[in-house]
Amino acid sequence: MQFIDYVKIYVKAGDGGRGCISFRREKYVPRGGPDGGDGGKGGDVIIKASSELHTLVDHKYKKIYKAMRGEHGKGSNRKGKDGNDLIIKVPVGTVIKDENGETLADLDEDGKQFTVAKGGKGGLGNAHFATPVNQAPRYAQPGQKGEERWIILELKLLADVGLIGLPNAGKSTLISVISSARPKIAEYPFTTLIPVLGVVKYGDYQSFVVADIPGLIEGAHKGVGLGHQFLRHIERTSLLLHLVDVSDFVQSDPVEDFEKIRKELELYSFELIRKPFAVVGTKIDLVTEGIRLYKLKEYCMKKGIDFFPVSAVKKEGIDKLLRYIAERVRKNESCYKSWKQSFDR
Repeated sequence: MQFIDYVKIYVKAGDGGRGCISFRREKYVPRGGPDGGDGGKGGDVIIKASSELHTLVDHKYKKIYKAMRGEHGKGSNRKGKDGNDLIIKVPVGTVIKDENGETLADLDEDGKQFTVAKGGKGGLGNAHFATPVNQAPRYAQPGQKGEERWIILELKLLADVGLIGLPNAGKSTLISVISSARPKIAEYPFTTLIPVLGVVKYGDYQSFVVADIPGLIEGAHKGVGLGHQFLRHIERTSLLLHLVDVSDFVQSDPVEDFEKIRKELELYSFELIRKPFAVVGTKIDLVTEGIRLYKLKEYCMKKGIDFFPVSAVKKEGIDKLLRYIAERVRKNESCYKSWKQSFDR
């Protein structure tokens, strides 16, 4: 299935039904009183999060959504039937925005929903307008128009930990080792073309979700390379792991590689640069002289950054890294619950 995480769609709620102009017809009563019924309400357009969906691909090809209109009122004071609501299902983690980019709702839980367009009210029938002065009104209200608008659906994956780094930093290999995720792994850049989620089980009870974000390169925040398409997916994570290739087969400076990614995060969103993070030196099984590894380790020590050298292939340092991640995720969850409890009060 094609991975689509950004679409723009048009939604139109149903119009309200027209009120009815009608009079009773009874034997020996040439003209009875007014008995025109009300029109039905137009259907709403509702966006609902569903855990069964994982991409917005359905909405890439269908751009227009219209709810049913309400039925017109009928004689004998019969109300028109309300139009059915139109429910549009989207993946959990979808953010709804208006055309100006203002957030309307964040559907971050399964079943959570938001009404993006309200149906019009039905018009009143002429039975409502009878008075002692005007006992046979010959007018009724038209139904109100349903709301209509363009909206933006933006999917942000729900993950506890985000793996970021330059192409071929070892993100796909790491997530394939620590979880059941099986991303494509190869020697060339941009092997991963879509974000990959993996559930990591640590110990007997704890588990957390890790996202492998496609490789970032310098200028990603401007749209260079592939990573700019997926920067939004690390906005929800509580911990970032910066993966840096420290093997002897890479010629670039490992500190510069790390700082390039940090700069891209800062230019994309100031909030990203403030997230908790750690640095992971990858491919230590391919280290002989260790110059790159030593340089990155010294840099992290001076800056007070948590550093973990690992080899995903030989599983060296993996258990220590997972223990660290589990502790950080647990700590972040506790902080979030405390904040939510104080907020709910």
